[in-house]
Amino acid sequence: MQIGVDIGGTFTDIVALDRDGQLALTKVPSTPKDLLEGVHAAVRSILSITGAEPGDIERFIHGTTVATNAILEQKGAVTAVLTTAGFEDVLELGRMKRSRMYDLAMDPETPTFLAPRRRRVGVRERLDAKGHVLVPLNEADVRESVQGLRAQGVSAIAVCYLFSFVNPVHERRTREIVAALAPEISVSLSSEVDPTFREYERLCVTAFDAYLGPVVKRYLAGLGDTLHGLGVAAPPLIMRSRGGIVSAALAARQPVTLFLSGPAGGVIGASFVAERSGVRDFVSLDMGGTSNDVGVVRNGAPLLVGEGSIGPYPVRTPMVDVNTIGAGGGSIAWIDAAGGLRVGPRSAGAEPGPACYGRGGEEATVTDASVVLGYLNPARFAGGAMALDVTAAERAVAAVGRRIGVDPVAAAAGIHRVVNARMADQIRLVTIKRGYDPRHFSLVVLGGAGPVHGAALADEMGMAEVLVPEAPGVLAAFGLLAAAIEHHHARTLQARTDVADLSDINHCLAELDATGRARMGEEGVPAREVRVAYAADMRYVGQAYELEVPIAAPLARESVPEIVATFHATHERVYGYARTQQRVEFVNFRAVHTYPLPRPVAQPAARASGTSPADARIGERRAYFGGYVPTTLYERARLPLGARLVGPAIVEQDDTTTVIPPGVTALVDNAGNLRLRRGG
Repeated sequence: MQIGVDIGGTFTDIVALDRDGQLALTKVPSTPKDLLEGVHAAVRSILSITGAEPGDIERFIHGTTVATNAILEQKGAVTAVLTTAGFEDVLELGRMKRSRMYDLAMDPETPTFLAPRRRRVGVRERLDAKGHVLVPLNEADVRESVQGLRAQGVSAIAVCYLFSFVNPVHERRTREIVAALAPEISVSLSSEVDPTFREYERLCVTAFDAYLGPVVKRYLAGLGDTLHGLGVAAPPLIMRSRGGIVSAALAARQPVTLFLSGPAGGVIGASFVAERSGVRDFVSLDMGGTSNDVGVVRNGAPLLVGEGSIGPYPVRTPMVDVNTIGAGGGSIAWIDAAGGLRVGPRSAGAEPGPACYGRGGEEATVTDASVVLGYLNPARFAGGAMALDVTAAERAVAAVGRRIGVDPVAAAAGIHRVVNARMADQIRLVTIKRGYDPRHFSLVVLGGAGPVHGAALADEMGMAEVLVPEAPGVLAAFGLLAAAIEHHHARTLQARTDVADLSDINHCLAELDATGRARMGEEGVPAREVRVAYAADMRYVGQAYELEVPIAAPLARESVPEIVATFHATHERVYGYARTQQRVEFVNFRAVHTYPLPRPVAQPAARASGTSPADARIGERRAYFGGYVPTTLYERARLPLGARLVGPAIVEQDDTTTVIPPGVTALVDNAGNLRLRRGG
């Protein structure tokens, strides 16, 4: 049996897939005070549902938010920075960028909380741009600094020296000194975390890595203990931000790569189910209880970025291009100072949850609005595991309505319109900014709340089709089972394409390959089955930003013009123009080593064909579509393959509810996915 566990802000999702392709799934409330309690409860629950024994679990894959939470809540390790003398304030100076151009009173947007000035220490040493030693490392400075930082209670040190990405000798010697003097202190080297140029970004990501190190190591050790206590012998695998998985031991050595661990699983899962329906260009929308994650998949591959951000802070580590906003089922509706209706980003979370949960929540949420509008079944929510309090939902939504002078129904409809508008803007951001027209993409909805909003959102965006997977509420957890073991490495080697020394470039590519294969060796992966893909970050000479272009290794002189032409074409798609007469340069080179695990083979739950969808009809209730209308209810598990439904209709299942408005037709395709289209 394979198990995938994804922790969300409201629920912890778990899926189990046996060798016959039978899928079992469930949700348990997340436990913010100790996330591993939720993991423990989820594993016990799925074992009870399947009747399996802990020893039957041969693969356990986990998507975690522990890294993101540690940053957002500023609960990482007490961290210090050792840097080249004279560069102690790089972390504070940043790039002088402003997210709010005309706000004269805004606070600095640099992550000085990682290491305040008293814990940023200069060390006398210096390399030139070629990596030659100008000033040898002053080891006495390092020893004195470590002793002083140790006295301040520092438990992690980020080492970031000038030009160490070219020659790491001083950083490595510094780590040796720290290990000798204070072996309990965790050390992160910029030459290993991010060996590419741009000082501020390199220092940022290295400081984040150090800040997260003790937290992530403690969490992953606890995860191992939790599984051992349950009797699970399989070592845990962890999803990384780029959409690949690694062993927990290697994940602990590079904690900064776990920022988008959970959201990446959702995009990978969406890719898997969409591929089975022949859909290769789509936007994935993962709407859970707390947040909403949107990603883009083009030609079957998720779009990736070389640098992301946590809030205003740059995190230069490769990740699936996911845009996240605080818009989930638990997002709270509120009235701003101008009397306008807003939704999110504040969430009711798992405790106390929306008002309709009956756990003490009193503020109206998106889920409460869905109850008032008749979209959710109060008696069968979450497969009957929870009964919703309709009166509490109506009371909470009515309180919002009174503040803006409308009745509860209009307030509920307004909450939906506002949150849908926020998500539509989010989709425009991730598609149009990359040069893609969202009208040419399908919409794959996942998460517990995604299928409720999918059809209305696609209609607003002009998207032709909505695809609802069989188990959208736990698809991020299922995506963990569809991921491959992956390692990514990069290095700066700047050279104009017309005069580049190809021997230097091929030597760099060979070193990247050796490093990646060494990591795969630690994973126990057969060397002959490792796949390698190479790429170069390229730009016009004098330009400040790069674009990634695939290349082959070893690099041959006759292939360079084709690579340059690909760069021009990519630049034109992204920015709307190309300067074909301007010189182009290589900046960084990358290698991605991949070992595909056996693809999960999930059988569609609905195997019957040719029977009537009327057999899946479970009743009728009034739902709001511009007014309340009688709406037919269907049970998803009983819908046969080929079934066609005409809206208004609502399809219910254990992990979500799909709303089919009037004028929309839904089809259960041969892969078991539900496909919604306007008109038919």
